[in-house]
Parts: sequence; C-alpha cells; structure tokens
Amino acid sequence: MTKSKTINVKGTEITIFQGETSDYISLTDIARYKDATNTDTIIQNWLRNRNTIELLGFWELMYNSDFKPLEFEGFRKQAGLNSFVLTPKKWIETTNAVGIISKSGRYGGTFAQRPRL
Repeated sequence: MTKSKTINVKGTEITIFQGETSDYISLTDIARYKDATNTDTIIQNWLRNRNTIELLGFWELMYNSDFKPLEFEGFRKQAGLNSFVLTPKKWIETTNAVGIISKSGRYGGTFAQRPRL
C-alpha cells in the first residue's frame, strides 16, 4: 500500500488506499459493518452470487486485457449453486483479476478497485 486514508460511513471506518494505478476500498471493512467476527464468510457469500460474479467479470473484461474469460464463464455457470464456494484469492488466481486484491497480514483484507468513470 502506498497511501491510505479512512472514510467514516454510518460510524464505520472504511480504509481506502492508493495503489500504483488506482484507488482501492476495503471490502473487509464494509463486511465488518454487518458482522465483525465473520468478515471472510460475508465476502465469500457475496462472491457466490451470480450477479456479483457477472459484475466482476464484466468489469474485468472491460478494464483488464489479461483477464481469463473462459475461467470466468466456469465460475458464472456455478454461481448460486449450494456446492459453489469462491474466495477472493481463488477468483484472482484463476481469472487473473485485478479489480479485487487480497492482502494478508496486519493491514490486510480484501479490497476492490474504485469504479472508473
């Protein structure tokens, strides 16, 4: 992380950091608003949703020339099934996604790239 700052949304501190090419917002901090002890589960459940997969995939298709569309289609077909499990790390590694990043450690978490206007 280069520079980071926080914004306060309804009493919850949300981290925003400036990467090399874009700003990223902490999905972990947003999930913490719902349930502070299960943020990873909240993010994984969000990633299981077909609408989420489609949004992430279409964003990557528009802005990431290295994105792997065939792997995206595989996730898209499975999305919403009871047996489907997807973590941010698996999404990133399998599809070569750049719109979401996952960091471990003290200042880690899952972050989403700010939408481009």
